[in-house]
Amino acid sequence: MGNTMNGELLETAIDIARNAGQILLKYMSPIHKDKHIEYKAEIDLVTDADFKSQEYIVNTLSTRFPGHGILAEEGIDAQAGCDCVWVIDPLDGTTNFAHGYPIFSISIGLLCEGQVTIGVVYDPCRDELFSAERFEGACLNGKEIKVSRIHELDKALLVTGFPYWTRDNPGKLFDMFREFTVTAQGVRRAGSASLDLCHVACGRLDGFWEAGLKSWDTAAGSLILTEAGGTLSKFNGTVFDIEFPEVLASNTLIHDQMMQILNRSIMTKDQALK
Repeated sequence: MGNTMNGELLETAIDIARNAGQILLKYMSPIHKDKHIEYKAEIDLVTDADFKSQEYIVNTLSTRFPGHGILAEEGIDAQAGCDCVWVIDPLDGTTNFAHGYPIFSISIGLLCEGQVTIGVVYDPCRDELFSAERFEGACLNGKEIKVSRIHELDKALLVTGFPYWTRDNPGKLFDMFREFTVTAQGVRRAGSASLDLCHVACGRLDGFWEAGLKSWDTAAGSLILTEAGGTLSKFNGTVFDIEFPEVLASNTLIHDQMMQILNRSIMTKDQALK
């Protein structure tokens, strides 16, 4: 895949993601049955497993690539002056993890000069490793993946998520959910945005929308999705930006149909950032 340097970066990210997955699985074992859980906000959890996974990922990347920056969910922002920055979610789906619900992942993306060039998302419970290198396609456990060919929204299976501020401002979120529920074949809510993007990428799902996201939620998955032939945008159809807190992702064929529904109850940036 791609040039030698990018190949090294991708393979390193894959190895790190797999090893971090083993850390998370150990915390799922009976030995760690009583997880230490803290609250960043009313329903926004963080566990000791988040920190252990992040510590391993950050230390390993910093050792292998000392000139690269790091942006990680649990309080690390060391990217000033760096052309290449690793964007990391050490445990995407913490609420699921804390309850022992086996849908969560590790997400590792590499941003170089404003472009995501490497993306790796690992689901340790299913031993599924999604990966992509810019302009080189996307893979699941080393085999090429492509988005679905569903072209009618009423035959599409969609997925969404709700941000942690849902309790304070549920109206527009629920309007969107209701519209898609009565229009699509089905709507799911899994709890890991990075996996949602990957499941659209491999054709299990046909579309995904969510507000209130951060760059570590979407950096890796966005590349995997586009390299698999999918389309990403903001809710209003303008260019997707990992720094903007919303994403509309699809198999391309139903993108406009999804966008039309979202624009009936469009959110402002301030609402999405709340």
